[in-house]
Amino acid sequence: MLALIGVSGDALAHAVAQGDKGYIQEISGVNLVSFIYLGAKHMVTGYDHILFLFGVIFFLYKMQHIALYVSLFALGHSTTMLLGVYFNIGINSYLIDAIIGLSVVYKALDNLGAFQRWFGVQPDTRAATLLFGFCHGFGLSTKIIEYDLSPDGLVPNLLAFNLGVEIGQLLALSAILIVMGYWRRSPSFMRHAYTTNVAMMCAGFMLIGLQLTGYFVA
Repeated sequence: MLALIGVSGDALAHAVAQGDKGYIQEISGVNLVSFIYLGAKHMVTGYDHILFLFGVIFFLYKMQHIALYVSLFALGHSTTMLLGVYFNIGINSYLIDAIIGLSVVYKALDNLGAFQRWFGVQPDTRAATLLFGFCHGFGLSTKIIEYDLSPDGLVPNLLAFNLGVEIGQLLALSAILIVMGYWRRSPSFMRHAYTTNVAMMCAGFMLIGLQLTGYFVA
């Protein structure tokens, strides 16, 4: 994760690969399979999404709880991505990605029990997951708007892209759950849970700092 965070500013702003960008700009008409692939690719390689999901399921052990939180995140992500592109609602990519970095910091602090210790309250984690899902969706819609998609086949292509995002999310989540399943059975899990969440919080702060720097410099 830290190695990925050290790459160029474009990669930190929910960017789509240059080859994919050119294809998106040139494509016209309904191309469902292509957009499903692009959506899945974005989610699997979107380390900020994966880092937030990792934090969300870190202390979730029951599948029904995992399904609930992942569904809330998917609902938020899908809603703002689709509506943002369709109605041409864009947010500065640096600012929205800074908020996405904030979502990672929030989840790490929540896992550490910081809000209860500092303020004596526990935020509604379900509402927070949905809210930050909205933010993650705007991060992607903002970049898609910049690529000026053809209106020909826009709605089917967006729906296909969103389906791909959900497929990619399930693939990433499956990999995380397999690793977490083995780790949780090890005595080292509870010993290193605190350190892991502190590292995740630091990665979130780095994302925030890099995006805010990009905003003021660019």
